Parts: sequence; C-alpha cells; structure tokens
Amino acid sequence: MDDWYLQTGSGARFDWGPAGAERLSSAVACLVVIDVLSFTTSVTVAVESGTRVFPHAWRDASASVFAERMDARLAVGRRMATSASPWSLSPAALRDAPFTPRLVLSSPNGSSISAAAGGSTVVAGCLRNATAVGRWLALNGYGTLARPVAVIASGERWPDGSLRPALEDLLGAGAVLAALRKQRGGSLSPEAATAAACFETTPDVIAAVTAGASGQELVSGGFPDDVRIATESDVSDVVPVLTDGAFMAAG
Repeated sequence: MDDWYLQTGSGARFDWGPAGAERLSSAVACLVVIDVLSFTTSVTVAVESGTRVFPHAWRDASASVFAERMDARLAVGRRMATSASPWSLSPAALRDAPFTPRLVLSSPNGSSISAAAGGSTVVAGCLRNATAVGRWLALNGYGTLARPVAVIASGERWPDGSLRPALEDLLGAGAVLAALRKQRGGSLSPEAATAAACFETTPDVIAAVTAGASGQELVSGGFPDDVRIATESDVSDVVPVLTDGAFMAAG
C-alpha cells in the first residue's frame, strides 16, 4: 500500500504544507490553499479590489524578474514597503495601497502549494471567505468521490526550513471543511473531519489565532491589523481561483 497517504475513499481530504499538497494533488480535482497569516488572506483582500494575483514561491531576485515578465507590481516584505512600493504581504497594507490590476505575491508557503497543484483547480481560502469557499466547492461538484478536494494548511517554517504546523491554518482549513460538509454532506477523511472539529469546537477563533504563536509574532512585530483582518470571519463572498497563472474571483 504505497498510496496510503492519499486518504482515498473520502471526497474531502486534509494535509499540511507543500509536501502534502504535492502528494495529494495527483489524486484530487481541487486544492484549497489555506495560509491565514497571511498569503491567502492577502489574496482575498487584493482580489476583492479587482486585482489579479500571481503567486511566486520565492522572495528573491527571481520575484522581480517574474513580476516584470507578468507586467505586474511586486509585493515586498512587510518591513520593506515604501511610498513608491506600498504593496506587501500585509493585508492591512494591501487595503491601503493604490489599486494595481496585476500583483505578484511571493510566499514560500501558500505560493509553493499553489505551484504544486499540477492540473488541479486551486482555490485560496481563509477565515474571511471560508463559507463562500465551501459553498463554491459544493456548487461545482467538489468534495465527492468523483471530484475529491484536498484542503491544505500551509503552516509556517522553522529556521531550518522544516514545516511548523500553524494553529491559524488548522482553523482556517477546518472552517472550509465544516462549511463544505454543511453544504454537501458526504464523507470527510478522518484527517479532514478532525480539522473541521477543531474549528467547530474552538470557542473563540479570534482569540485563539491572536494568542497563537503566529499571531503573537505579528502583534509583537507591530502588525496587529494583519491579525485583525485575517480573523474577520466570513466577511467575504469572493472565491479566488487560480486561472491562467493568477488568482481571480470565481464567476
């Protein structure tokens, strides 16, 4: 049984990070990427304004080359934003920045997962649009044995580059899976059902994310508004879908 990790027999599945996405992508019709702090939250904020978002896996010199090739603005690191280049991975900064029709967002987590999807449909989900994503998946036939979906919690990285499971991404994935189950019913894998239960039984998701390790990293670093925006539960009906290399609002 060399395919035990595929969670076969379930229409909705759950795993972690780029490696989990790469493993499951060959066995599902859709990948939902969850990176609450802050890639997929930033994607929803930008797409809400009409911006097409091009994901790029690395925040290095290749990102500038890629942005030039895409004729897009490049979002920089939170602390690198300037008046001349105000776009960054910060959702709060993106809300305040001037409109740009095309934007490159670099992230070693969410963008890497998007790149690992192969031929699967890729959706950006977070706490802000979890119910909308669950509804869109159900309406488009995902979450069934015929069209299985994998919800991938991006997690963060330890200094050595290894995956650090992140509470906010577990809750964001659970929110999408719980919404999908309410819309469609059907079978969630044990991993997916446990993620959904974590979300449904957390008494205060905002408090949990804010007090969690990643939330505290941003708050102590001077970016509490990013956490506040990321925990705006179900305020958005926008479902960003990766189309021709860019995230755009689903029709």
